[in-house]
Amino acid sequence: MNEKTTIEKLIQATGKEPYARKMGIRTVSLEAGHAVVEMDSSEDDGNIFGMIHGGAIFSLIDEAFQLSCNSHGTVAVALNVTVTYHRPPGKGGILRAESREIHRSRRTGTYDIKVTDSKDKLIASCMALAYRKGDPLPFLDEVEGY
Repeated sequence: MNEKTTIEKLIQATGKEPYARKMGIRTVSLEAGHAVVEMDSSEDDGNIFGMIHGGAIFSLIDEAFQLSCNSHGTVAVALNVTVTYHRPPGKGGILRAESREIHRSRRTGTYDIKVTDSKDKLIASCMALAYRKGDPLPFLDEVEGY
């Protein structure tokens, strides 16, 4: 299967992913080893301090990571994810996560992920390591996704 078709099917599958839909995460762009996703922050994402919950920010990071490390058409899963929260985002607005592949071998991939707010301020940064299982993505043979 060619790269363009793989990317299209991956976007289609993640668009149907229940958790991403619940969080309001949407794919902005995807190419091999690189993904950008966004979500609107809302009152529902708040923690006890009135800031966006770190779990919501992590979910955005994880979606970008999932897309970028699986963009080569084979199943990749997280081995390690290290997040640094730099500042809380302001209330409302859009949060954006961008994941870039910085190294890929037959069995692992390393990704640099940044989260910014709608003013392009750095909210969080992340280094993530994926284990590349080598199995084809399960939905590549399906016409409509899963």
